Amino acid sequence: MSVASEPLPLNELVEDTYAEGFRSLYGEVLITARDRKWLDHATSAATGHASSTILCDCEAGVAEIVSPESTPDGRIGAVVQFHVPRFRKDRREHLEKVMLARISQNVLTCPTARCFNRIDSEDYFKLGRKVAFFGDRHQFREERYGQKGWVIPILGGEFFLSRRFGMSDGVMGGNLWFFGPNEDVAIEAAERAAEASDLVPGCITTFPGGIAASGSKAGSSYDFTIASTYAEFCPTLKDKLGEKSRVPDGVHCIMELILNGESLDCLKEGTRAAIHAAAKVPGLIRISAGNYGGRLGKSFIHLHELLD
Repeated sequence: MSVASEPLPLNELVEDTYAEGFRSLYGEVLITARDRKWLDHATSAATGHASSTILCDCEAGVAEIVSPESTPDGRIGAVVQFHVPRFRKDRREHLEKVMLARISQNVLTCPTARCFNRIDSEDYFKLGRKVAFFGDRHQFREERYGQKGWVIPILGGEFFLSRRFGMSDGVMGGNLWFFGPNEDVAIEAAERAAEASDLVPGCITTFPGGIAASGSKAGSSYDFTIASTYAEFCPTLKDKLGEKSRVPDGVHCIMELILNGESLDCLKEGTRAAIHAAAKVPGLIRISAGNYGGRLGKSFIHLHELLD
């Protein structure tokens, strides 16, 4: 199939379907550092191995970069979210373990980094005190940068973090699929979508570059795994599956964008931005989304409602 020279109209390009998200419990922190280089190191480490709840302990990502004028200590910062599915019975305890491990092992250890709470809630984790045990009785409480926190002596000077870290309800699993005639078109559309959604405050992408090349479905023919490849949408299985395949003619590559965020409205705005950015890519055949008829979650994002 030849690649079209002009993008298709939105109402033709975007399938009239919906993305099916599900509720999460999430924590949000502000990490600061002396410059963008060390900030990026801190956020990269803190959000590592956190793409998918299938086998990762959480789904994490950067929600926004904050200018020095807007941070407590006057340095460049990044807002980072950590999401766990609300359907986990141990969600609260698990989120605390996630944040304790990532703050203590990936932020405390990063040169010049500091860590501030971003959510004020009635229920909270006393993570500052727990991380501060690393100070081996040399740690102390002190108010700095307008925040009550703990100070831990370290080889690089002192590490400061908030005393308490809150939590809130969020949404996971917003998604878009980009159907291309080849890898180049599908990836370009997904890249543009990820870049656009990353500009929406409160919204995060968790996969490498914000993009998942291995979109999954719930369930598997193996009883020891909860998810597996979405065979009906694998282009290389089109001939093997025959009528069961749902890959349109001419499509040879599908890339997926997955979004988490602080609210359903936030995910809708991220999805809207992603659609409009990706739709400008010449040759893109279709934009769609994954859902399971409401079996996974009740947070629906209807694509055609976002075309205005």
